[in-house]
Amino acid sequence: KILASRLIGLQVVAACNCFLPPITTRNLLRLRGGCSIQQVRMTQSGSDAKKRIGTHDGAFHCDEVLACWMLHQTKQFADAEIVRTREENKLSEMDIVVDVGAVFDPSTHRYDHHQKSFTDTFDEKHVVTKLSSAGLIYKYFGQEILQNIVKSVDVNYEKLYHLVYDNFIEEIDAVDNGVQCYAADAVPKYKVSTMLGQRVARLNPSWNDQSKKPDEQFQKAMQIVGDEMESIVNYYAKAFLPARSIVYEAISSRLDDHPSGKIIVLKTACPWKDHLFEIEKELQANVLYAVYEDQGGSWRVQAVPERPESFHCRKALPEAWRGIRDQALSDLTGVQGCIFVHATGFIGGAQTREGAMKLAEMALDM
Repeated sequence: KILASRLIGLQVVAACNCFLPPITTRNLLRLRGGCSIQQVRMTQSGSDAKKRIGTHDGAFHCDEVLACWMLHQTKQFADAEIVRTREENKLSEMDIVVDVGAVFDPSTHRYDHHQKSFTDTFDEKHVVTKLSSAGLIYKYFGQEILQNIVKSVDVNYEKLYHLVYDNFIEEIDAVDNGVQCYAADAVPKYKVSTMLGQRVARLNPSWNDQSKKPDEQFQKAMQIVGDEMESIVNYYAKAFLPARSIVYEAISSRLDDHPSGKIIVLKTACPWKDHLFEIEKELQANVLYAVYEDQGGSWRVQAVPERPESFHCRKALPEAWRGIRDQALSDLTGVQGCIFVHATGFIGGAQTREGAMKLAEMALDM
């Protein structure tokens, strides 16, 4: 009878899926029949129990929106419900909490960064930008997230992991933590209003929005940040990383293309600038121009920038050529089949490889 009573009690708990408050000391509280709260919760929280992600309510920001989307890309939290609240008693019930709660403890899945004691960065190379909730989730779940997005084994995931942080996640971390990307006294020459964080912020219900459905808007924001992250991850995994071998081959054989070693010829158009700066150090090269065939079948000669993201070049195409096109440019340079030279001198075009190479060779000496 006693055994039957205990079994019936457990069945009732499981069937009702009733809530049991969280416990901090296991097996101290005992249910009638000698079964602990922890044991009943384990019975209750089987494979069908839905996980819950806790984050704060009110105005939402890019970091926790992205953190929630990333968690949905993991096996553990793929179908988790998102609960937006600041009530501590409710947050204590969550399976994982991001961007709220004033606790950072990966062992209990608490990922807040607002407390004064929090100083974590992504790694020892990133000493300025502290992690936001997005960076925290990426740091601890990023490898799995990347593999679930790319779905390929033929990828250097360790390299991809750092590329995506440097070229996407760090921006979210920096903006959320108030880290400027230029000196504080610098006056921007124009406004940038299309950054991901700004697009997310505009989805918050406005002050005069009568409907005010913040949770629906939060879901829309998750879709936007998810599309952005998938696009960036797939670009670096499937376009950027495979291009390295093409750039390496071009720099390795640069003396075959021109005795100066200052001109490289890429066998196809591809993302080359970031790779060039890395490979130059390895091969002790100093390239000024890259020549390649564009997607339309004509050829380009492009000046190497001072930095991958810079508009300033190591040696721009000659000023006398800039802004000139077609036959007028051919007459000026003596190179047949010229198409254009950009007004800033960072790129020019010709109908053939020979024409593009000739422009590059002439530019070296001008």
